[in-house]
Amino acid sequence: MQPAFPLLPYQLRAVQNPARFTWNNWSRQVGKSTAFGLRRVDRGLERKRNQILLSAGERQSRELMLKVRQHVEALKIGFEWREHDLFEGVNFKQLEIAIPERRMRIIGLPANPNTARGFTGDVLLDEFAMHQHDREIWAAVFPTILRGQGELDVCSTPKGRQNMFYQLRENPQFAHSTVTIDDAIADGLAVDREVLRSAIGDDELWRQEFLCEFVDEATAFLTYEQICECEKQDLSRELDLDELRSLKGDAVVGIDIGRKHDLTVIWAFAVREHVMESLGMLELAKMPFREQFEAASNVICQRCVRRCAVDASGLGMQLAEELVTRFGDHTVEACTLSGPFKEQIASRMRNRFIDKLIRIPVDERIRNDLHSVRKTVTSAGNVRLDAPREEGSHADRFWAAALACHAAAEEGGPIECELGPQLAMAGMRDW
Repeated sequence: MQPAFPLLPYQLRAVQNPARFTWNNWSRQVGKSTAFGLRRVDRGLERKRNQILLSAGERQSRELMLKVRQHVEALKIGFEWREHDLFEGVNFKQLEIAIPERRMRIIGLPANPNTARGFTGDVLLDEFAMHQHDREIWAAVFPTILRGQGELDVCSTPKGRQNMFYQLRENPQFAHSTVTIDDAIADGLAVDREVLRSAIGDDELWRQEFLCEFVDEATAFLTYEQICECEKQDLSRELDLDELRSLKGDAVVGIDIGRKHDLTVIWAFAVREHVMESLGMLELAKMPFREQFEAASNVICQRCVRRCAVDASGLGMQLAEELVTRFGDHTVEACTLSGPFKEQIASRMRNRFIDKLIRIPVDERIRNDLHSVRKTVTSAGNVRLDAPREEGSHADRFWAAALACHAAAEEGGPIECELGPQLAMAGMRDW
């Protein structure tokens, strides 16, 4: 076996593990996709058995399959690379490495209860804690391994406790491994731990992403489960203005303003039968306000945009006032993010997630940003929402989405009228 990448001892142990079922709780960026991709290549070649690799989304599936392809190339085995559409009208791709000499295929799929059915072979569930509808995927994929002593590898970094990955941690049928960043460094991974620790700037994320702890979500305003249940794989992260321009129906926009330390996030949603579906976002980092104004204007000016709510707190005040002046307060609402108002719009957004009336892209940065906001109760009984500053964001995506939910709210007030003088024709039968 000649891997495409040099393996560290913990990776080699994973590749050579003889267990039929394995559960692997590994830190971020320690090479789990490389190790388990190679494991499935090695086991598939030995057993002449198809390998089914399920990842959280299409992008993750492609990245994993490209690693697998490099392993196959390093082994100097003839293969064919194939790409198939999964469903008619859907952009998901089934990626496949066919090795006729060994009568086997390696199939990469974005995780979905429907895509997982109909195959027989060994299975890798990559980043299983991130899989949307993980229970349904588990039910769909487990019969895949019933014939021929099928093998199953489950690997992920933790994402809370409300998922199948957490539930499997004590299943006695699985061989368990945990590799923290400290374990990986001790085995030769060349990274500076202290630089990583200080750069992430958040103790909870450090414990979860690098120390492999299942952090309690009791204080999370939005849990990972609530977020993942509203993710949709075919939604793009980036906002396409041409797509927005051609949209049939209404759209709403939320804008959270930043400048030097925080992002400015412009997030647009289509509103269809009370469901908000993300059209994508613009993330502006360290951009002058004049350019931010033009970027926001290019979005708000589209005919489909019914309403926009913009952060008018602090440094956002001037930009919000200029947008109101340009488009009118019937289209743009300048919102001061006071404590009570933040709680109001955040609660409105949370209700949408609970009721599954919002759709967002499958994206780790968005997921972590939405999850980063914590709720605490002050001694006076008030709810306080806070978030650490991490990955260049201070929950900026969270507040842009909350503002968009506020813009989408249909709040009617009492009907008002004003009596005027009687019309001259009021007493006439014919007009």
